[in-house]
Amino acid sequence: MGGIGIWQLVIVLLIVIVIFGTKKLRNMGGDLGSAVKNFKKSVKDGSADAADAEKVENKTGRVIDGEVTVEKEDKV
Repeated sequence: MGGIGIWQLVIVLLIVIVIFGTKKLRNMGGDLGSAVKNFKKSVKDGSADAADAEKVENKTGRVIDGEVTVEKEDKV
Protein backbone atom coordinates (compact mmCIF):
# COMPACT_ATOMS: atom_id res chain seq x y z
CA MET A 1 0.00 0.00 0.00
CA GLY A 2 2.64 2.55 0.96
CA GLY A 3 5.31 1.38 -1.46
CA ILE A 4 5.81 1.35 -5.18
CA GLY A 5 4.59 -1.85 -6.78
CA ILE A 6 5.89 -3.66 -9.83
CA TRP A 7 3.06 -2.36 -12.00
CA GLN A 8 3.86 1.26 -11.15
CA LEU A 9 7.50 0.67 -12.11
CA VAL A 10 6.45 -0.90 -15.43
CA ILE A 11 4.20 2.07 -16.22
CA VAL A 12 6.97 4.56 -15.39
CA LEU A 13 9.41 2.60 -17.56
CA LEU A 14 6.98 2.65 -20.49
CA ILE A 15 6.48 6.40 -20.14
CA VAL A 16 10.25 6.97 -20.10
CA ILE A 17 10.68 4.80 -23.21
CA VAL A 18 7.94 6.73 -25.02
CA ILE A 19 9.47 10.10 -24.06
CA PHE A 20 13.15 9.38 -24.71
CA GLY A 21 13.10 6.41 -27.07
CA THR A 22 15.18 3.27 -26.82
CA LYS A 23 18.18 4.65 -28.74
CA LYS A 24 18.59 7.61 -26.42
CA LEU A 25 18.18 5.37 -23.36
CA ARG A 26 20.83 2.99 -24.73
CA ASN A 27 23.24 5.90 -25.20
CA MET A 28 22.53 7.21 -21.72
CA GLY A 29 23.10 3.74 -20.27
CA GLY A 30 26.43 3.44 -22.07
CA ASP A 31 27.51 6.88 -20.86
CA LEU A 32 26.51 6.04 -17.31
CA GLY A 33 28.41 2.74 -17.48
CA SER A 34 31.58 4.47 -18.72
CA ALA A 35 31.31 7.08 -15.99
CA VAL A 36 31.04 4.41 -13.29
CA LYS A 37 33.97 2.49 -14.81
CA ASN A 38 36.16 5.61 -14.90
CA PHE A 39 35.19 6.49 -11.33
CA LYS A 40 36.16 3.03 -10.08
CA LYS A 41 39.46 3.25 -11.96
CA SER A 42 40.20 6.66 -10.41
CA VAL A 43 39.45 5.40 -6.91
CA LYS A 44 41.71 2.39 -7.48
CA ASP A 45 44.53 4.58 -8.85
CA GLY A 46 44.13 7.02 -5.97
CA SER A 47 44.61 4.31 -3.37
CA ALA A 48 47.72 3.09 -5.22
CA ASP A 49 49.12 6.65 -5.22
CA ALA A 50 48.51 6.92 -1.48
CA ALA A 51 50.42 3.68 -0.90
CA ASP A 52 53.33 5.01 -2.99
CA ALA A 53 53.36 8.23 -0.98
CA GLU A 54 53.59 6.26 2.27
CA LYS A 55 56.57 4.33 0.92
CA VAL A 56 58.36 7.59 0.08
CA GLU A 57 57.63 9.06 3.52
CA ASN A 58 58.91 5.96 5.32
CA LYS A 59 62.17 5.91 3.39
CA THR A 60 64.93 7.52 5.43
CA GLY A 61 68.19 8.65 3.99
CA ARG A 62 71.61 9.67 5.24
CA VAL A 63 71.87 13.33 6.20
CA ILE A 64 75.23 14.98 5.69
CA ASP A 65 75.76 18.18 7.61
CA GLY A 66 78.35 20.53 6.21
CA GLU A 67 79.37 24.11 5.74
CA VAL A 68 80.79 25.91 2.74
CA THR A 69 83.34 28.67 3.18
CA VAL A 70 85.11 30.79 0.62
CA GLU A 71 88.63 32.03 1.13
CA LYS A 72 89.57 35.26 -0.53
CA GLU A 73 92.57 34.95 -2.81
CA ASP A 74 94.96 37.80 -3.50
CA LYS A 75 95.31 38.39 -7.21
CA VAL A 76 98.60 39.79 -8.46
